[in-house]
Amino acid sequence: MKTFNVRQLESTDIGALLTFETDNREWFESQIDARAPSFYSRQGVADHIQCYLSDFAIGAWHPFVIEDSSGGIVGRANLKNINSPKGCAEVGYRIDQRFCGQGLATLALQHLIQEAQAHWNLTQLLAIVYKDNIGSQKVLSRCGFRVEHEFWMDKTKDECRFILSL
Repeated sequence: MKTFNVRQLESTDIGALLTFETDNREWFESQIDARAPSFYSRQGVADHIQCYLSDFAIGAWHPFVIEDSSGGIVGRANLKNINSPKGCAEVGYRIDQRFCGQGLATLALQHLIQEAQAHWNLTQLLAIVYKDNIGSQKVLSRCGFRVEHEFWMDKTKDECRFILSL
């Protein structure tokens, strides 16, 4: 059985993160909004990491990566738009297509929940997913998130919102 480690994103992750994002670009863009083409370069990823780490320093984001036993990045997870006074944040994660179905999204989301409580003392998490992203909806439900029904019922929206009270 493979082992995986969730750790905070670091400035030294440029090459590994670029490989992860490039290898999975088509897969990710079928599940979530596409990144700008300028992202897919060493400088683009370096700027991305610096932005995330700067946002972490001011308490707005908490970025993580998931590594396999060889140290390769196979997933990402973030607490984003952290609002400590209101006690809430949004969660986001992306898993390498080759590793889907192995519990990594659940591992990532459980880690985010734990960090939201232990590090940030948050009381509510939000996730937004495309309505046809059934896999993420199952992961969110498995981890205790509940669909926000009035948002779900709006047929003009392609997304749905899930909420977790901590």
